[in-house]
Amino acid sequence: MDVKFTVLQRGFELHKDEYEEAALRALRSGWYVLGNELESFEKEFSSYIGMNYGIGVNSGQDALILAVRALGIGAGDEVITQSNAYIASVLGITENGATPVFVEPDKYFGMDPEKLEAAITPKTKAILPVHLYGHICDMSRIKAIADKHGIPVIEDCAQCHGSNQNGKKAGSFSTISCFSFYPTKPLGAFGDAGICLTNDPELNEKLRMLRFYGSRKKYVSEITGINTRMDEMQAALLSVGLKYIDEEKKIRQHIAEKYLKGITNPLIKLPETREDTEHVYHIFGILCEKRDELISFLADKGVQVGIHYPIPPHLSPCYDYLGLNKGDFPVAEYYADHEVSLPIYAGMPDEEVDAVIEAINSFE
Repeated sequence: MDVKFTVLQRGFELHKDEYEEAALRALRSGWYVLGNELESFEKEFSSYIGMNYGIGVNSGQDALILAVRALGIGAGDEVITQSNAYIASVLGITENGATPVFVEPDKYFGMDPEKLEAAITPKTKAILPVHLYGHICDMSRIKAIADKHGIPVIEDCAQCHGSNQNGKKAGSFSTISCFSFYPTKPLGAFGDAGICLTNDPELNEKLRMLRFYGSRKKYVSEITGINTRMDEMQAALLSVGLKYIDEEKKIRQHIAEKYLKGITNPLIKLPETREDTEHVYHIFGILCEKRDELISFLADKGVQVGIHYPIPPHLSPCYDYLGLNKGDFPVAEYYADHEVSLPIYAGMPDEEVDAVIEAINSFE
């Protein structure tokens, strides 16, 4: 049996009629940028997360860039993030001229609060935890440290739509939270899209200006902004997906439970979940000492897997100027060398999940 890592068409087919109706509604409206569809989705999604304001943008990457910029962070400033973050999280910092400062992840792949306080300096202007794979970082401890030092928090929630920790959703712990709606995400668009959320009315206004050339009023640029606006089509389609976000979360959790119970190979380390946190399993990431052999073995069995992520940011060529070297962040480097992502998505049939389990258990 061939098992693909993801099949986006299956997610579309789950709610095909509603997606098509929403697309036609947007097309027939005659208004395609900054219209009623976006305004409606911004309100719906911010309400779902538990935040006051939503600012729809072109991508999760742009959301991060604008979040850092809205806080007035730039050259000479430092932003702390985790050493195993995806490169986009770090680019959100460096695109503003600021310097990323890395701390190691914990066993849940999130920012380790034990390492956080030692990384704070007088130049630290924000802390940017990244909720990788669908699991929220230890936000109560991170937020307590940030509040103690008077430092704002930017949450990167690109992989964590709908997760809860102590009754609060990912994206509701911070000064500004950022989401990607890339098609593979727990809530995915049919192209690129993203959003910033905040409870601060002044930051809401500033983010809206930044996404539209720095303008409140057309042709009047009060600050230096860019053009990054979620279009009406994506907003309409995302409103459909939002209706089913919790339903599809349960589907991924069902698949994850099958993996957790069914995979018994001692060569595989399964992901863990913090006691107070709900995992939404955007990624089901396992660790294996014999990763290359495992991936090759699974490919021969027809099972396609992924790696998130093979190069930690501090070893990316674009950040050579930071002067960091292999061995500086051994936990992140270990994850980069040993992580394997198994197929998991809404619409994946149980027989394919069973085929993955069987293949992994037969690996030696």
